[in-house]
Amino acid sequence: QVDAVRVYVNSSSENLQYPVLFVVRQQKGVLSWQVPLIFRGLYQRTYNYQEVSRTLCPSEPTPETGPSDETIFVDVSSMAPFNIAYELLVTRLENFQLETNKAFNFTASPSQPQYFLYKFPQDVDSVIIKVVSDAVYPCSVVSVQDIVCPVYDLDHNVEFNGVYQSMTKQAAITVQRKDFPGERFFIVFVIKPEDYACGGSVPSSIHGNVNRTWNLQRTKNLQVTIVPSIKKSIYVQAMFFSFLSFLSFYLGSVVVAFVHYIRVRRKALAGRLSPEDGSGIVTSSHPIAASTPEGSSYGAIDESSSSGGHQLSSPEHGLPPGSDTDSSVEEESDFDTMPEIESDKNVIRTKVFLYLSDLSRKDRRIVSKKYKIYFWNIITIAVFYALPVIQLVITYQTVVNVTGNQDICYYNFLCAHPFGVLSAFNNILSNVGHMLLGFLFLLIVLRRDILHRRAMEMKDVYTLDYGIPKHFGLFYAMGIALMMEGVLSACYHVCPNYSNFQFDTSFMYMIAGLCMLKLYQTRHPDINASAYSAYASFAVVICLAVLGVVFGKNDMWFWVIFSMIHVLASLALSTQIYYVGRFKIGKCYLGIFRRAAMVLYTDCIKQCSRPMYMDRMVLLIVGNLVNWSFAIFGLVYRPRDFASYMLGIFICNLLLYLAFYIIMKLRSSEKLLPIPLFCIVATAVVWAAALYFFFQTLSSWEETPAESREKNRPCILLGFFDDHDVWHFLSAAALFFSFLVLLTLDDDLDAVRRDKIPVF
Repeated sequence: QVDAVRVYVNSSSENLQYPVLFVVRQQKGVLSWQVPLIFRGLYQRTYNYQEVSRTLCPSEPTPETGPSDETIFVDVSSMAPFNIAYELLVTRLENFQLETNKAFNFTASPSQPQYFLYKFPQDVDSVIIKVVSDAVYPCSVVSVQDIVCPVYDLDHNVEFNGVYQSMTKQAAITVQRKDFPGERFFIVFVIKPEDYACGGSVPSSIHGNVNRTWNLQRTKNLQVTIVPSIKKSIYVQAMFFSFLSFLSFYLGSVVVAFVHYIRVRRKALAGRLSPEDGSGIVTSSHPIAASTPEGSSYGAIDESSSSGGHQLSSPEHGLPPGSDTDSSVEEESDFDTMPEIESDKNVIRTKVFLYLSDLSRKDRRIVSKKYKIYFWNIITIAVFYALPVIQLVITYQTVVNVTGNQDICYYNFLCAHPFGVLSAFNNILSNVGHMLLGFLFLLIVLRRDILHRRAMEMKDVYTLDYGIPKHFGLFYAMGIALMMEGVLSACYHVCPNYSNFQFDTSFMYMIAGLCMLKLYQTRHPDINASAYSAYASFAVVICLAVLGVVFGKNDMWFWVIFSMIHVLASLALSTQIYYVGRFKIGKCYLGIFRRAAMVLYTDCIKQCSRPMYMDRMVLLIVGNLVNWSFAIFGLVYRPRDFASYMLGIFICNLLLYLAFYIIMKLRSSEKLLPIPLFCIVATAVVWAAALYFFFQTLSSWEETPAESREKNRPCILLGFFDDHDVWHFLSAAALFFSFLVLLTLDDDLDAVRRDKIPVF
């Protein structure tokens, strides 16, 4: 048992020129202070206290000498030319050493800080110090310091040693035995003279004697409880759970692939199907009628009677063996690779009812290479983006470990399990799902790609004239983006804070953008955006996100400019979609107005009763209303979390387009096969569950660190993962199912002629 002594002093003197000096001399140290005790705040404000209480650094009994008495000298002095009355009281602390799993209540104030001793039990390697208070203010600081005298227990020096957190109503610090060779430490509680560090009001700048405050009542009742943290076996269980949960997806994929292989083999033996089916989907051995009936809206014009669209796809029929290999002659260029002249292309695309054969007329090799660039470019972007991010977050973690300032990173401190140099290993481990499922998606796409290549080598007619054109470059890019989202999310959670939140969202923008591009490319393969323009657009989005983080808090000018860019971009993109890439701007500024006037007259005045492309018009009107609503919301409310605001714009647009696509698909009498239907249902269910955990806010860098800790909650899964970790698990699965929806959505069209597949 370690004994501690507390010294209480009080003086009625308010003379700051002649304070009373108290010096306590011990065997191994000296502690001194003055009365009135002065604390300094913002704008040279001073807070003076005439009552001071300090705990003396205790001397520990050694194995050689055992318990012994110690003599303490208290010197009281003043340079005042007159007598000053003071009061001195020395008491022995009864509850100086805290016990495990036992709550202890006490009171502290700026001039009367408190600290206590804790010793690790024999079977405990890590503990969590939980501190709670019923009152938000006054702002306080909790510090863990090694057994060294003097103890830093005043506002101006509490940050000099150990680990510390600011606190309003709740704080939690995880302490490991290995960090304290003596297996014991001090827990220090300091009350700050002002509350601005915890989100309180900032004192106004006032000059003169008004800046002096005497004996301000800033007492806070605190309760501290020290509980054992998790054992090492829990770490092992959590790792096994994380990997096995997502490896089960691999097992499920193998089972599905095996079942499909058995079905294909059986039908091949029955003579109804070739075993080398290009897409991996069951098709007939002879041409069948289109799935779109004659009575539907897309059958108003019978394109099969016109040989133009069908004959223009003939270059694919004449490909020599092995012609799908890379060649410098086949590099993507800025000119159109269609063999027809520009006017013929515009004639075809101006038809009221477009079919897939109208928009898949370019050489398949050239188009395939165009989409492969998405894959190679995103790998380059990922490497150049991730390496500086990793270096930066390592620096953040090093600063936290060296300085002990736990206000730098916004963890859920009630469920932050350290591992090595990492402070919250659980938040990093939970991102393994994105990487594992992203790699699994790459394997699934690779299998489809290989089967398609085999069918092409065998000159399977169904791969040339039937179904959606198979271009896998965007799918590969989506898989890489999912893996990189896991990497960058893990980097962000090394030290989550206001400055690096864009790392967590950058590839989310790219995933949403790539999904929209893939959905559009499905029935518009010839006119989809190139990889260079797409990634350049993503770069602009990320630049806007960074500017929003810097200027989006209070600067009205930024929100005005961003809203204008948002609305204009929505209109420009809508025009390109509505006119299927045929909207051209003149070479001079006058041409812009001439073209705009012509479009207004043709589509709004001459045909005001009914737009030329009704379905596209409905989609674009709804889409513009949604985007304009986002722009108005941002302009009015100016949300502080600009990155999440941008992500919401992308996700809403993606969901809107996907819903439109599925509705139009069903409206065209197309089918949803069991696998895509299962993926759609799984996507909806898993996203709903994931969003529930996402909105369980456990921390917020929009507030001060002390206010953020008020939202901290204990672990909910295996005693290791919190709500946000569950969000990581579920969101990875939801994204994986979402990708599968895009991959399998149109498998029912593999036996349908392209001149019978409508474009929408």
